[in-house]
Amino acid sequence: MFIRKIGIDLGTTNTLVFLPNHGIVINEPTVVALRKPDNAVLAVGAEAKEMVGRTPDDIVTYKPLKDGVIAEYYVTQAMLKYFITKSVGSFNVFRPEVVISVPAGITSTEYRAVMNAAKEASAKEAYLVKEPILAALGAGIPIHSAEGNMIVNIGGGTTEVAVISLGGIVTWASLRVAGNRFDASISEYIKKKYGLAIGETTAENIKIAIGTALPNRNKTEMKVRGRDLASGLPKDLVINSNEIAEAVNPHLTEIMGAVQSVFNVTPPELAADIMEKGIILSGGSSQLRDLEEFFKRSLGVSAYMAEEPILCVSKGTATILNHLEVYKRTLLNKR
Repeated sequence: MFIRKIGIDLGTTNTLVFLPNHGIVINEPTVVALRKPDNAVLAVGAEAKEMVGRTPDDIVTYKPLKDGVIAEYYVTQAMLKYFITKSVGSFNVFRPEVVISVPAGITSTEYRAVMNAAKEASAKEAYLVKEPILAALGAGIPIHSAEGNMIVNIGGGTTEVAVISLGGIVTWASLRVAGNRFDASISEYIKKKYGLAIGETTAENIKIAIGTALPNRNKTEMKVRGRDLASGLPKDLVINSNEIAEAVNPHLTEIMGAVQSVFNVTPPELAADIMEKGIILSGGSSQLRDLEEFFKRSLGVSAYMAEEPILCVSKGTATILNHLEVYKRTLLNKR
């Protein structure tokens, strides 16, 4: 079967690829491994992530997106080509039309970089859609209604806050604080408090296993292994969920500030709609435990997790692809 359309959730941490009639066919880390000095691509996705922190001098692993935008152009192009070819097959006759997610705060230079990388990676045409719109579509929000809806999409590199009404973004904030910053703060917290150095993969595993937005009486514990900074030797440590809440709190407070700033410039009628319906949370990092309660306590507004939050943006690309001709005339023309 020939593939003519592809949806790509180009995330800082993970990239998801959607094909019409097939669903999500790829969900892999946004990581590429290159061999020096010729920069030949050795591995992409899950295989490359396994190499992070374990490579010899002649192999370098890259995370080509930083804070949701291209930091390594050549590597991003190679990664897109790999994912597109893997999705459609080497013998696909047609160059596919591709819908790609981008942060709401993308600059014109970053916009062109994504567009050019997609076309050089064999896309016939690339359509870039802002993440809050895609996340809202994927979460089942009726974006074309006259009511106000707030979506907070917390991914790996960016947090996107937007109020959507009548098919467009009314007010928004794009914050380059999200899951990767959570991981870094956990790593730094353990380093400062216990003198133990851990890798970014270990920090991410801690966040997933016991991470929480609020301290709790019934705290959970996890054994962590790292390198003792004093002796240089391996050492085990038991850390609990309340410590993780303390570590990530500054970043959550920053996200709350962004949400508050969006409320401050939202028209009163739309703000009233949001107060009544609540805030929808999407993105992989929105799965942090007790985050809905943290929102409610901080803002006085109810918050609800979208169904399958990590898939919302890719589901949004599916909606666009299913009605591509309609969206070409409306949504896709908005920069």
